[in-house]
Amino acid sequence: GEVLKNLNKFYKRKEIQRLGAENGLDARLFHQAFISFRKYIMESSSVSADLHIILNDICCDAGKGHVDDLFPFFLRHAKQIFPMLDCMDDLRRISDLRLPPNWYPDARAIQRKIIFHAGPTNSGKTYHAIQRFLSAKSGIYCGPLKLLAHEIFQKSNDANVPCDLVTGEERVYANEDARQAPHVACTIEMCSTNTPYEVAVIDEIQMIRDPARGWAWTRALLGLCAEEIHVCGEPAAIDLVTELMYTTGEEVEVRNYKRLTPLTVLDYALESLDNLRPGDCIVCFSKNDIYSISRQIEARGLECAVIYGRTKLEQAKKFNDPDDPCKILVATDAIGMGLNLCIRRIIFNSIVKPTVNEKGEKEIDSITTSQALQIAGRAGRFGSSFKQGEVTTMHRDDLVQLKEILSEAVPPVKAAGLHPTPEQIEMFAYHLPDATLSNLIDIFVSLSQVDGMYFVCNIDDFKFLADMIQHIPLNLRSRYVFCTAPLNRKEPFVCTTLLKFARQFSRNEPLTFDWLCRHTKWPLAAPKTIKELVHLEAVHDVFDLYLWLSYRFMDMFPDAVLVRDIQKKLDDIIQIGVCNITKLIRASQSAAAPGTAEVVSEDFPLSRTKKDARVVSDRHGAASTEALSIAVEAAGLRRAKNLRPSRLGSRQEDLKSYGRGSLANRLLREGLLTQEMLRQLESEWQDQHRNGRYGFGSKRDDQHRSKETGKKRK
Repeated sequence: GEVLKNLNKFYKRKEIQRLGAENGLDARLFHQAFISFRKYIMESSSVSADLHIILNDICCDAGKGHVDDLFPFFLRHAKQIFPMLDCMDDLRRISDLRLPPNWYPDARAIQRKIIFHAGPTNSGKTYHAIQRFLSAKSGIYCGPLKLLAHEIFQKSNDANVPCDLVTGEERVYANEDARQAPHVACTIEMCSTNTPYEVAVIDEIQMIRDPARGWAWTRALLGLCAEEIHVCGEPAAIDLVTELMYTTGEEVEVRNYKRLTPLTVLDYALESLDNLRPGDCIVCFSKNDIYSISRQIEARGLECAVIYGRTKLEQAKKFNDPDDPCKILVATDAIGMGLNLCIRRIIFNSIVKPTVNEKGEKEIDSITTSQALQIAGRAGRFGSSFKQGEVTTMHRDDLVQLKEILSEAVPPVKAAGLHPTPEQIEMFAYHLPDATLSNLIDIFVSLSQVDGMYFVCNIDDFKFLADMIQHIPLNLRSRYVFCTAPLNRKEPFVCTTLLKFARQFSRNEPLTFDWLCRHTKWPLAAPKTIKELVHLEAVHDVFDLYLWLSYRFMDMFPDAVLVRDIQKKLDDIIQIGVCNITKLIRASQSAAAPGTAEVVSEDFPLSRTKKDARVVSDRHGAASTEALSIAVEAAGLRRAKNLRPSRLGSRQEDLKSYGRGSLANRLLREGLLTQEMLRQLESEWQDQHRNGRYGFGSKRDDQHRSKETGKKRK
């Protein structure tokens, strides 16, 4: 007891905490080291003689020893459990991120001219930058989407300016002999900071603040070796770009643009799909909404194009084609990222967007002003058949809030993203050879020092993959590459396939075309249900993953050409499924158990695979309490867990759990409830609440409730 009391006294000493900090132990590490040190002393059958003497002097001879004398032993123990303490100075120097411009000596060796094209959507800012790109002897275009890189690639070659296409999964050469063309269009992560160009274009520069991908814009802005850097984006990023360029000694010329066509926020909501007109685009924030809305549109005898995921290109062409009867579009917010579409009116199906927080919990937040402006601005594109754009909401409740969001100023971009490089992680590994890659990343981030203009990007996806493949024997550089693979960790099929890729790679066995076909069960048939369509999309992601890895490990992923061929065939099969999406929904419902209606939800790929989030109706067509709870969860609503039977009768305000609208209206819109079901539910809740009970009672209770209901109807 005396030893424990003195150890705790040692822990609380400010002088000891200061000494710990000087030796690399921050508050978290100091606490962990002390817990381990205390456990070692209290639970060991014996300790070293010198430590035993010190403890004896402290506990038994108060005038001879002091708790501070324990520090050398504590520090020695801390270094055993945290080996990086021995090389803390080196590690701090490696993780010093305060001067990112110095990482790019080639760019610092030339004097670059920075031109910022600032303006809203549909203002011509990117057009003017691309015109300079096309007139240059050599150039590089860096965009946020494969589709945008493909568009510039196509436009350049159509203008007789040979241009290559480079994305994570694809290389297309303008020259038949695969010689590198002087111009290249690429996704921003793929830009080269070593190749010299006359002109570089960096599109959507405001994404430099993106918590996951912002590092790619920072790298391009600081590192591209081009005489002229043309930056396009929101005015909110001007100040940050100017400050960043001040640290490199480069001035920024700002060119401001105004919108070329008027954009009007309507004073009325759509309210009913019966009010749709040619050129309308309904923007949804989940696949469930897309499936539901597209089905309701086609039920009215209208044809609609659907844009989400990888369906963008073909469906966009279909919608833009003046000879195609399809004149209604249902899309995700992906259209806000520069897609050129002939839209007359943007209709927000909702103004709240599901997100996942750092704990993996689902949250629902209103869209930001920047997001709302990007999406709304797609209406009335200059040069299209619509001379002005309009924007509104599906529901009247949302329109007031949308107007508030659009009227607010876009907050300035405050900081640029950074990400540890493979070279930095390798240097860490040299000092900490026994640490896992996930631990190396954690230590790097905890020790990293950043200037106020920068932040370290979110590395959760990287760590997820690092932990997933940790047990597979790979060298550090290969492991790092696998962990940067672009995949959605919510897709189990894709994640397990990456695991198989890594295991086969570790055995030094090439991943051949035949091997891939066996594991994906290719060839695949056209989808008959929504579930099958979702699986086909996952297989498409696996092919993307193979192609991405084939450009990094060509000898181990040798059959990229064959995989690209079957991916094109799979694209066609998926397009058939998307075009027949209404039929697939009907087939999914008929395949479900009698009396059920299946709801496909991308938000519950692991936890709800057995239930498939079904809305269960009783034999009379009235939804049960359990049915409503599951329906709410399927709709992706955070407060579903609060709508338990014990609370359903309390207050009708419990229905106000989705954005600012009524949950009942939301479920009606999604097709999860009918008006008759809602009326019967209200009647049941009122009866249950009146009788002080929230379950179904005896026959006598039922008779009593029937009498009360009869009185009420009279």
